[in-house]
Amino acid sequence: MNFKNLSVLFAALFFVVACESTSTESTKATGGGDTANKSAETKVKPKGFSVAPGSAQDLVVNVGDRVFFALNKSNLNATARGTLEKQAAWLKKHARVKVALEGHADERGTREYNLALGERRANAAKDFLVALGVSPNRIKTISYGKEKPVALGHDEASWSQNRRGVTSVSNSGN
Repeated sequence: MNFKNLSVLFAALFFVVACESTSTESTKATGGGDTANKSAETKVKPKGFSVAPGSAQDLVVNVGDRVFFALNKSNLNATARGTLEKQAAWLKKHARVKVALEGHADERGTREYNLALGERRANAAKDFLVALGVSPNRIKTISYGKEKPVALGHDEASWSQNRRGVTSVSNSGN
């Protein structure tokens, strides 16, 4: 096989792999915590796909890794509390897993205001998990303010996705 045929073969293989997608990609954006986006989080796993218990993927796929907030608010709504209750149960089941709670804001407001708002959001989620029996030693908080948006639009649909708290596995021993 000459070089030209080999490069065509690799290009075709790359195209097939690049076009392949699963519905779990859409759960990353919603993380299982937003009822407005329930249709996007079908959580269908491809045949032969398995998630390691206690892994970051397990949290995202089977529990939900994010909660959403109203404009300029850090209080938890009923949907957010439900997601955090599932996270608390998951954390109790995987007792050696440590998490980071990230607080995020939309692009509106000053950098300083959004960093403080993100901190309040992360702490609200942490306080709720601690109240449910998760050790505070297993939870780190960090605020990114408006620095790490998941949606880049300049409209309410984008802003509502960016007003979030995200739980990420920072260290697991299970």
